[in-house]
Amino acid sequence: MAYTISGFSKLSKQEKIDWLGQTYLQNSPSAVQTLQNYWHADSKLQKLHDEFTENTLSNFYLPFGIAPNFRVNGKNLAIPMAVEESSVIAAAGKAAKFWNAHGGFKAEVLGTTKIGHVHFSYSGDPEKLKRFFEETKPKLMASVSEIIRNMEKRGGGVLDIELKDKTGKLANYYQLLCSFETKDAMGANFINTCLEQFGTTLEKEAQASKCFSGEEKNLQVIMSILSNYVPDCHVRAEVSCPVEDLGNNEDGHIFAEKFLQAIRIAEVEPSRAVTHNKGIMNGIDAVVLATGNDFRAVEAGIHAFAAKDGRYTSLTHAEIKEGIFHFWIEIPIALGTVGGLTSLHPLAQVALEILQKPSAKELMEIAAVAGLAQNFAAVHSLITTGIQKGHMKMHLMNILNQQHTTSEEKSLIIEHFKTHTITHSAVIDVLQKIRNAE
Repeated sequence: MAYTISGFSKLSKQEKIDWLGQTYLQNSPSAVQTLQNYWHADSKLQKLHDEFTENTLSNFYLPFGIAPNFRVNGKNLAIPMAVEESSVIAAAGKAAKFWNAHGGFKAEVLGTTKIGHVHFSYSGDPEKLKRFFEETKPKLMASVSEIIRNMEKRGGGVLDIELKDKTGKLANYYQLLCSFETKDAMGANFINTCLEQFGTTLEKEAQASKCFSGEEKNLQVIMSILSNYVPDCHVRAEVSCPVEDLGNNEDGHIFAEKFLQAIRIAEVEPSRAVTHNKGIMNGIDAVVLATGNDFRAVEAGIHAFAAKDGRYTSLTHAEIKEGIFHFWIEIPIALGTVGGLTSLHPLAQVALEILQKPSAKELMEIAAVAGLAQNFAAVHSLITTGIQKGHMKMHLMNILNQQHTTSEEKSLIIEHFKTHTITHSAVIDVLQKIRNAE
C-alpha cells in the first residue's frame, strides 16, 4: 500500500476516510466508524465546518458549558466555556458565587493597540535610511488607503509607523513597527494585509529613492507579519473585600496571609508560576474557544508578558491594605466579536448572545475575569483542602467512562466515594469487586 498520495485534498470526505482506513487503520475498523459517527453527513453545519480548515475528515468536540453567577462591572453574566478539563467550570462558578456576594468583579481595558512589523535588511548608512523613511512614511500610509477605508469608518485603522534599528541584535536588521486599532475585530487579516502592502511599497520606494546610492538601494523585506505580543492591548480585572469576609474572624486573616504567600511563591518561583498561570489559562482559554477566538495567539502573548522582565512570573497578584484583601490580574489579550470564526461558528454566536453581545473591550474584560476567578478557586483549594479533592470528584466520571461501566455500576461507585478518597486505583479496585460479586 502506497503511503504517498497526490491530490488528497480533491477527494471527497468518504474517499479520504476510505484511504485512511486502508493505509493506516487496516486493523481498526472502529476508528473509521468513530470518524463517521462525529460527522454530520450532508448537513449545512458539516459543510460550514469543512470550510474552516483543510482535509476535514470529521469533527472534534469539546464540551460547551456555562459558569453562572458572575457579576462584572455591575452586570450579571453567565460565562460560556468550551473546555474538556474536569472542575474548571465548577471552580469558576464557585469563585463567581463568592465574589458576587462581595461586590463582584471590576474590570477595565487599559489599551487596545495592536502591532505588526515589516522586517527588512539594509546594509547602508543608517542616517540615509532615516531620511528615506521620513520621506516615504506618507506614501506608506497612502498605499493602504483602500484597505483601511472600512476599518476607519468603524473608528479603527493604522495608528502609526515607526522605524526601528535592530542592528545591535542582528546585523543589517531593521523593522517598521506598525500600530493598529481594529475596534471589535481581532483584525489579524486586516493587519497582515496592511503590513504586506507596506513591505511592497517600502521596497519599491527604496529602488526609486534618491536618498540611496546604487548598493544601498538593495533594501530587502524579509517578512511582514502581525505580532501576537500585544502589551498595549491589555486589561485589568480585580476583586476586593474586607479580610474578615474571607472566613470567620481570625480564620479570614489566616486564609488571607496564606493566600498572599501562595501568590508570592508564584511570583518568585518560575516552576510554580508555570502551573499557576496554566490554571489561569484554563479559564481564559475556555472563554476564548467558546467565542471563536484564537486561543493559541492569546496563550503566546500572555506567556510572553509573564516573562517580560526576563523571568517567568505570576500573572496574578494580591495584597492586604488597611484591612482590605485585593486580588488582581493584568494581561495582554486581543479578542474580536465580529469577523472570523466569531461570525461563522454557530456556537460562537450563541456564546456571544449569552454574554449579551459584548464589544471586543467587554469580551477582553470577561476573559480576564474568568482567568482571575479560576485562579482564586485554584489557590483557595491548594491552601485549604488540596487540589485533588475537588478535581478527582469531577474526574470520577471520566474514570468510570474509560472503564465502560454500566449505569448500575456508576451509581454504586459514586455512592461509595461520597465517603472515601478518590484515586484511579481505588476506583478500579471498587469496580473489580462489584464485577466479581456479580
